[in-house]
This record gives sequence, structure tokens and C-alpha cells, in this order.
Amino acid sequence: MDDRTADQPPIRPEQRRSSRFSVVVPVEVKWQEPSGKIVKQAAQAKEVNAQGGLLEMKIYPWVGGDLELTNLLSGQTTQARLVGTRRSKDGAFLGVAVALVVPNETFWGVNFLLRKTSAELAKIEQTIKSGGVEHRILREFRDALDYLRKTAWAVQEWQERQLQKRDPQTVLPLLTTERIRRATQLNKAIETDLATHEATGETTGMDEFLRSVESLYQRVADLRKDDEAER
Repeated sequence: MDDRTADQPPIRPEQRRSSRFSVVVPVEVKWQEPSGKIVKQAAQAKEVNAQGGLLEMKIYPWVGGDLELTNLLSGQTTQARLVGTRRSKDGAFLGVAVALVVPNETFWGVNFLLRKTSAELAKIEQTIKSGGVEHRILREFRDALDYLRKTAWAVQEWQERQLQKRDPQTVLPLLTTERIRRATQLNKAIETDLATHEATGETTGMDEFLRSVESLYQRVADLRKDDEAER
């Protein structure tokens, strides 16, 4: 059973108007009971869009109840209304659905925006794929999209670890590993460009690129020497 008082009417199932994106956003929910009592309840948004979201919370008001939501990460506040609940196929309570009084693209934070943008770019990728665009251009787009997805994941991980009182700095080594993977991928692509003469000594930026590669090579070589010496 839901954690509600017996005299509250049942909540009707929600009717979603657009796709939601999985995020973890800590929020404070505030409402006024019929008695006039102001209630504040901690909650977590689990799935959101610009029109509203699904909140995980133990105590909540009646259907149609007015709410004030505060994003605890950004401090931003907005008005909403409780419109329904979601249950699993076996009847387990999953959360309450809220609708923002005024649709808001920014209330749920940067992680929502990144996920929404990533989904939109994926649609663009399908359009590009069907448009006969040169394979290398499509590959560049896919690589950039993949990097964006990983960055969006890092943002979510950072926020979740803050929320769980874990050290968010542990996300940074994962980003470094991804940067190295991406750099290796780019270097291999440039090797191919050089082999096919699409990149030459006259290509803009080649001198600066050479200095960068030489400096990086020396640092990596020194690092490997130090590692071997420690062994």
C-alpha cells in the first residue's frame, strides 16, 4: 500500500505527454495540507522531462495537490501538481508523477539537458546515415556523439556520488581514461590520413601538431621509464 492517509482519494495512473530521461535529482517537495499545515518532504526525481517527472518519496498529498519543488543541487524552485503514480506490473509502488505548472527545460539541471541533447543528436545521426553522407564524416559524428554520451554519464555519476556522500573525485580518473582512449583513436585516424596523403606537411596546424606529439611522447616515455624502474 502507498504511504498515504486513509481519507485521501486514490491516485489515478499518470498520462505521460513526452519521453522522459533517467536522471537522479534530489528535490525538496513542499505543500500545504487542508488543515493549513506546511509539509516538506525529501524526494528524488528518477525520470524527468520539461513537463514533469517521476519522484520517489514516501509521503505525498492528494491528487491535484499543488506542490513547490526545489532542486537541491541548483536551488531552483518551481510550482507543480501531483497528477498520478506509477506501479510495476506486479503492483509495486514506484513513485508519484508530478506535472510542472509551467514547462521548464532547465529545472532538472544539466544532466537532463545533456541526456535530452544526446537523444536529439542520435536522431540526427539516423538522418545523416540515410542522407548518403561520406562515411568518414558520419564516423566523426558518431565519435563526437559517443564522447558526449560519456560526458553526460560522468555528470550523472558526479551528482549521484555527491548525493550518496561518496567522493565525486573518483569520477575524474574515468574521464582521463576516456580521454586517452579518444586521443588514441584520433591519432590512428591521423595516421590513416597521412598514409592516404589526405594530410601533408602543408596541412594547416601540422607544425603545432608535431610539437604537441613530440612533447606528449616524451612525457609518456618518461612515465613508462619511471614505472619500469619502480618494478
